[in-house]
Amino acid sequence: MLNRNRTRRGVESAGASIDAGRRRAIIGMLALPAVVSACSTASAAPVIRVHLGPSCGCCREWVRHLEANGFAVETFEGGNSEARARLGMPVAYGSCHTGEIEGYAVEGHVPASEIIRLIDDRPDAIGIAVPGMPIGSPGMDGPAYGGRVDPYDVLLVRRDGSAEVYRAYR
Repeated sequence: MLNRNRTRRGVESAGASIDAGRRRAIIGMLALPAVVSACSTASAAPVIRVHLGPSCGCCREWVRHLEANGFAVETFEGGNSEARARLGMPVAYGSCHTGEIEGYAVEGHVPASEIIRLIDDRPDAIGIAVPGMPIGSPGMDGPAYGGRVDPYDVLLVRRDGSAEVYRAYR
């Protein structure tokens, strides 16, 4: 009888282990969606909303530049004047399209690397801008321009409407 009790206790002990193991597995499975969601969010492409003119080819080239550099892009036809005004970007820094990302305005042919820098640095600003349409900037750098690259500046546009050079391209 003593052996039977030892065996029974051993089985009960093993059963408790299995139950604890099952509990851990169930808890792990229940937590898995949250972990996967957190990982997906952390590695998800940054989303930029781009307001562009309906017939502007360089705007679409800029969108392709963003996508090639890991951005998820949502486009909106019909121009960018309303978006620029809503985001507070002064017309003086205007271009043919306006993006918006994480509360910032991105005006014109801004390189993807500067947008990433903007959302990493999180400066107190309206956003960044490449005024006009400088040849050689992303979207204005296709074969039609014959390899020409004009110098241009990416401007950090402050909340008071002033701007400073965020990065110079020469």
